Amino acid sequence: MALSAITPAAHTEHLAAFRNILGNDYVFTDDENRNNYAHDETENLHFLPDIVIKPRTAEELSEVMKICNQHRIPVTPRGAGTGLSGGALPQLGGVLVSFERMNSILEIDERNLQVTTEPGVITEVLQNAVKEKGLFYPPDPSSRGSCFIGGNIAENSGGPKAVKYGVVKDYVLNLQVVLANGDIIWTGANVLKNSTGYNLTQLMVGSEGTLGLVTKIVLKLIPHPTYDLLMLVPFNDLEDAGAAVSAIFRGGFTPSALELVEIDALKIVSDFVDSTAVPIDDNVAAHLIIEVDGNHMETLMSEMEAIAELLTAYNCGEVFFADDAQQKAELWKLRRRVAEAVKLAGYTIEEDTVVPRANLPALIHGVKELGRKYDLHAVCYGHAGDGNLHIRIKKEGSIYSLNNPEVIPALKALFQLVHSLGGTISGEHGIGLIQKEFMDIVFAPANLQLMRAIKKAFDPNDILNSGKIFDAV
Repeated sequence: MALSAITPAAHTEHLAAFRNILGNDYVFTDDENRNNYAHDETENLHFLPDIVIKPRTAEELSEVMKICNQHRIPVTPRGAGTGLSGGALPQLGGVLVSFERMNSILEIDERNLQVTTEPGVITEVLQNAVKEKGLFYPPDPSSRGSCFIGGNIAENSGGPKAVKYGVVKDYVLNLQVVLANGDIIWTGANVLKNSTGYNLTQLMVGSEGTLGLVTKIVLKLIPHPTYDLLMLVPFNDLEDAGAAVSAIFRGGFTPSALELVEIDALKIVSDFVDSTAVPIDDNVAAHLIIEVDGNHMETLMSEMEAIAELLTAYNCGEVFFADDAQQKAELWKLRRRVAEAVKLAGYTIEEDTVVPRANLPALIHGVKELGRKYDLHAVCYGHAGDGNLHIRIKKEGSIYSLNNPEVIPALKALFQLVHSLGGTISGEHGIGLIQKEFMDIVFAPANLQLMRAIKKAFDPNDILNSGKIFDAV
């Protein structure tokens, strides 16, 4: 049975019920609020929810979900709205659940190196809170200063530190989840090892709000490293930069971050933030940003010198070492604001491809070939250390990719290339609304059937973020 449209009479009835549960101040139907939650950072898409609610507790959300499930009302979960695959877009209308009021760090357990948090806590706020106690939560997406930890769970976010420390799934121990029917469960236990039945915790991570709504999170922490060093390495050839990435790891080094930024993207972001931290040289095709961290400065300095020596075999230019915290911060500011800058410059379509890192040169070469074939311009940047390349596309007359016949053939060709290189179509941004039609490029029908069956088991009425990952049923 299809999801129900909210009739005027039902709208009044549901509003009264929601206000009784949440209070009048946290249920919204006015145009201003509905428009505020009608978009995220995905292209230029805009879909109005019928109702916006802001619960404070799992129990409140549970009561709302019982009503929505009974009446088959679509429910769209939303964190900070920084997503890039349309996961928080209420394209079917219905109820949008904002988690911004569930924003408390509940406990930092220094004895067990764990933190318990609500989903509406900003990622950087959580990182800073545990750092004050000498602890480290490494996953650090570029939007860490604004994105919510709950959204990071939904998308299995990564970031620059993932190359050494792993992504969100590597730190999640346990989750409190409100299911589609309103049941409240814990998915696991606050332990480092767990071989007790199916791993529901890891199933929830990266499920994009399609299986349940996360209301509490228990994360593993590690001791914070004492020192870090950063260097910037220019390359005259983009493919040489890609080849150098694999060489660093084959040489026995594991940087704490290894980022690639193509020169066109660097020019755009340097103008955007009014920075001269990196000299612009038209003979340079790309830069690698390389960071190492640890507890012994002499060891780190030795590693950096050895990496710099290794890179001379890949036609790199003069290596720039960041001398102090201010220079490091300036370089990271440039890297973290690339996506925002290039989007405003007209590169509104972003793809999040990932391949085995040794295949990065082939991917970069293929991207440029596809640009020429399909008359589009692409800039590349991203987490080269783990093979995760963000590809921003600008095509004259096309500001979005969703259902766009001018862009879809190029994207299919791109994803087929990625698949042929042993990769997949999303490394950390998720599938959401805009990538779902390409799932059959990387998955066999049996895989997709299993995924749909899992969705059906958790959400028989298909109300939870319906139409994301798969079409609504």
